[in-house]
Amino acid sequence: MKILIVEDDPGIVDVLDYALRKEGYEVECTGRGADAVEKAAAADFVLLDVGLPDFDGFEVCRRIRKTQEIPILFLTSRSEEVDRIVGLELGGDDYLAKPFSTRELLARIKAITRRTSSAVAASGSAAALVIDREKHLVHHRGCAVELSRVEFDLLALLAGQPGRVFTRDQILDKAWPDGGCVTDRTVDAHVKSLRKKLGDPEVIETVRGVGYRLSETLA
Repeated sequence: MKILIVEDDPGIVDVLDYALRKEGYEVECTGRGADAVEKAAAADFVLLDVGLPDFDGFEVCRRIRKTQEIPILFLTSRSEEVDRIVGLELGGDDYLAKPFSTRELLARIKAITRRTSSAVAASGSAAALVIDREKHLVHHRGCAVELSRVEFDLLALLAGQPGRVFTRDQILDKAWPDGGCVTDRTVDAHVKSLRKKLGDPEVIETVRGVGYRLSETLA
């Protein structure tokens, strides 16, 4: 898992970087909010300091949440209840006031990861792919993806069993329950559209002569 540290205190960054790498995490660091918003797109978790030189962590969280559902743990010297509430209401997953021990920090990260992973599994997702069937929403690598009803149903079908190959007939039967004038080429066209919208042609794999499957690397 890749963790983005957003902190402008070099001493704290060194301590966090060492502790996280020792636990096997991949780490990237920045001390500016603007950089954090950009780098968050490639991260799996964000440790976010509230006090930053360009704009505060609350604004960083607000901007990240416009496109991503990545876990965010606030780090700050502010301990007032109002600040904790603001951070959580903006979409933060937890709040840790300085000074803190690295053991507590690691425990919080693991707890948040377990909690968010359970939520992802419950919504019918695969690691980098999150599908919320009730809200009809899809996020791929933290970015929202706009899909048509048929595209959503097709993706949800494949994501329900990553690695399983679905024939075109099975896909037509389950993703087009109302029937209509559809053919194998219709399935191929929608798969092509899905790959383009997800921005990753390897998400859905073609099994020649058989059909399609969702890549198991997302499971």
